[in-house]
Amino acid sequence: MNFEIRSGEFYADGKPVRIISGAVHYFRNLPETWDGIFEKLKALGCNCVETYCAWNMHEPVPGTYDFSGRLDLPLFLEKAQKAGLYAIVRPGPYICAEWEFGGLPWWIQTQPGMEIRCMNKKYIECFDKYLDVLLAKIRPFLCTNGGSVIMLQCENEYGYYGDDKKYLEYLRDGYRKRGIDVPLFTSDGTGYSQLADGTVEGCLATLNFGSRVEENFKCHDELYPDSPKMCMEMWDGWFDAWGDEFHHTTDAGAYASVVRDMLAKGSLNMYMFIGGTNFGFTSGANHYEKFAPDVTSYDYDALLTECGDITDKYIAVRNVIAQVTGKELPPIPKNNPKRAYGSFDFTEYSQLFDNIGTLSSPSHSDVPLPMEHYGTGYGYIAYRTVLNRDYENASLSFESIGDRAQILINNKLSGIVYVNDDSLEVKLSAKAGDILTVLVENMGRANFGPKMMRLKGIAGRVLLDGKIHFSWDVYPLPMTDLSEVDFQKMQPSFDAQNCSVPSFFRTRFKVDEPCDTFLRLDSFKKGFVMLNGFNLGRYWEIGPQKALYVPKSLLKSGKNELIVFESDGLKGSPKALFTDAPDLGITEKSKQ
Repeated sequence: MNFEIRSGEFYADGKPVRIISGAVHYFRNLPETWDGIFEKLKALGCNCVETYCAWNMHEPVPGTYDFSGRLDLPLFLEKAQKAGLYAIVRPGPYICAEWEFGGLPWWIQTQPGMEIRCMNKKYIECFDKYLDVLLAKIRPFLCTNGGSVIMLQCENEYGYYGDDKKYLEYLRDGYRKRGIDVPLFTSDGTGYSQLADGTVEGCLATLNFGSRVEENFKCHDELYPDSPKMCMEMWDGWFDAWGDEFHHTTDAGAYASVVRDMLAKGSLNMYMFIGGTNFGFTSGANHYEKFAPDVTSYDYDALLTECGDITDKYIAVRNVIAQVTGKELPPIPKNNPKRAYGSFDFTEYSQLFDNIGTLSSPSHSDVPLPMEHYGTGYGYIAYRTVLNRDYENASLSFESIGDRAQILINNKLSGIVYVNDDSLEVKLSAKAGDILTVLVENMGRANFGPKMMRLKGIAGRVLLDGKIHFSWDVYPLPMTDLSEVDFQKMQPSFDAQNCSVPSFFRTRFKVDEPCDTFLRLDSFKKGFVMLNGFNLGRYWEIGPQKALYVPKSLLKSGKNELIVFESDGLKGSPKALFTDAPDLGITEKSKQ
């Protein structure tokens, strides 16, 4: 197939075509769900699917690449083509997407002299190697090679970040040198500043916004009067951060009206068609005045829910597309069944610090260094030291914390420091010979803006009683494999209310027929969940999200293993409740 841009329009095999697309991130959805998602996309009236590519997932360590399971981009593109859909691919290297570090791999921060998203030699060396591998996976699916990929993105929202035109030109030329012969594009904000700095000759300039079509295209119309008009991210919802008062939602009818306006103007990609889930430790964060880490769900109030259910917004938009195109659309597929499996008691537990030598190999440091220095990028890290004298109401302070630190004396909680606190200081009392532990959680790197390169763990000096404290043993805790945790049966005397030590809890439960379900942990405060060895993601009692989505393919017929790591202690008897309904928190409308 030949896909080209001429006379201010898109053409496929010589015929004008309007792109009606929906965003689906393969890495946020399990492969077992992709066919059903594409079926619902077609039933909406779309002819295209769009996706980002997550560099940090595909190259978890330098030179080691992973395209298996939910990272199988070739399979995703193959299934999209079989479904009769065009595909738009946004390789990055930066993607934003409310994804950890905007999709950049944590380890690039360990390169001396690194500066991201510019003509920095170290950065270019890293992403060049990655693009060699990634684009080799994409090339067979280009429409010029018999596939359905019609466009690739050169860079993402660069006009919000920097002004290095040579960098954009280098990326553009790099795609061409690697055999990418379909149209390239950039996507940016709507103002002159974003378009001036984020666009580059030879790449179609597209826009990102969620309302007011004519107003948002005003600058684009002036700068690119002969260019096709496309909204590459027509936001249909928004994301949630831990501690938000509400789960963000938008009006279905209002969004459908914006879709109608955009279709009258040109082409669009609805962001998101399905949001999916930030499984594991993959959720990003915003960091402006305050650090705002995103919740595990990326439901986004999209056209499909996190678990793939049809929404009122889907119906409203479908009606608009049918009216505008005049086409009879396929019937709407049914939603997947959900099951409420009920409540299960946790029967085993184990304290973190009883297992720390199994979970981690320590390093000795004169002063604590950031997480990245110790060869790990996600999860937790524990800094431990033996105190050589008594302290009474002494000050323990940090220059920088990334992101939340629990201070423990002999494994008992003494205080918590959070990056957003006015003062990164706690008071403590201890005796000579006591063990001081600082357990730090990385809650997600910033995915947007100038604070993306902020390091995790402890960065900077630790002052105890006004002096630099030296001599630390450091335990990286990526929490990728919990199979060696030494669990013990919980005795009848177990006191849940007084269990404030960071601990693992385990239960085994039976399922007769695996179905989608939702996990509530109402007696827990903060931590993450492993189901059959798969990290479902984080939970935190502050919400707004109150239940984690569990896709049916993660459950087994018969016995299943659930492990919860709880960092802050319990609110009651440890139980897991599987329900048939999500709980992303109250909405502003529901509170009214």
